[in-house]
Amino acid sequence: MRILHHVSETPDDLKSGVVVLGNFDGVHRGHQDVIGRAAEVAQAANAPLLVMTFEPHPRRYFAPGEPPFRLTDLRNKAHHLAALGVDALVVLSFNADLASMTADAFVDDILVGGLGARHIVVGYDFCFGKGRAGTPDLIRDRGGITVTTIDPRATHDGIIYSSTRIRDLLRRGNPGQAAALLGRPFEIEGRVEKGQQLGRTIGFPTANLDLGEYVRPAVGIYAVRCGVETQDQSAVTWYDGAGYYGNRPTVDGTGELFEAFLFDFKGDLYGHYLRVALIEFIRPDRKFDGLDGLQKQIQHDCAVARRILQTRAAGG
Repeated sequence: MRILHHVSETPDDLKSGVVVLGNFDGVHRGHQDVIGRAAEVAQAANAPLLVMTFEPHPRRYFAPGEPPFRLTDLRNKAHHLAALGVDALVVLSFNADLASMTADAFVDDILVGGLGARHIVVGYDFCFGKGRAGTPDLIRDRGGITVTTIDPRATHDGIIYSSTRIRDLLRRGNPGQAAALLGRPFEIEGRVEKGQQLGRTIGFPTANLDLGEYVRPAVGIYAVRCGVETQDQSAVTWYDGAGYYGNRPTVDGTGELFEAFLFDFKGDLYGHYLRVALIEFIRPDRKFDGLDGLQKQIQHDCAVARRILQTRAAGG
């Protein structure tokens, strides 16, 4: 999948395509339905399939002081979109210029002039342009582009797939329910950073990731799956593991930390990109009297995580 940052540089083979518009934070089942419908249109028309999104998320631009909320950063979002068969991801910088662009100009300069789009697909609630004045009807009337609007998708018990609902589940320590709405486990992805290396001293070397703009999950211990990318980023190898999010009350109790211990992994992870998928919440965080008590608890947590992940792998 190609990634474009400037519509003026759209190559000819990606023009006259089917373009899906949206933020797609999480690329959850509702998003997948919209993109899947667009893929059907693109295949029938023998046209390229493009997804257009915005970075930073417009919500961050308009509310810079809001706590972190992202379900997918750009890199992680790209992984999931590529898996859906998208030919190109168009990433528009959401800055003052884009925020003040009128809906008419967006249609003229971006959709028609830049991409030469032949068909637009959007979710039921998509708006665009200054003051959110742009609508599917405007695209159709002004740009002469065919537009398909997809109604919301819901679970069998009527819960609409939404990023807001998924964030709430993660904050409450329900990664399994979040995965049901996402269509896969929630992942945190980033380059492995050097920490204090305390885990090595008690037999559990961990990989530390900066959470950045990711939504903060419930504090505690998780059974996780960890995807290690090769240095050239061409392949990913997955390992079972245990993850932790909290402020390490036994050690210093200051500052947040997200770390993962990979079972049966040999090697150096520093500098590698790591994808940590939260499978199941094991327990809340707690403070121990010392490192001996912490070490024994980690051993127990890892045993529990192994059982959970082995049961999942066996289809249980």
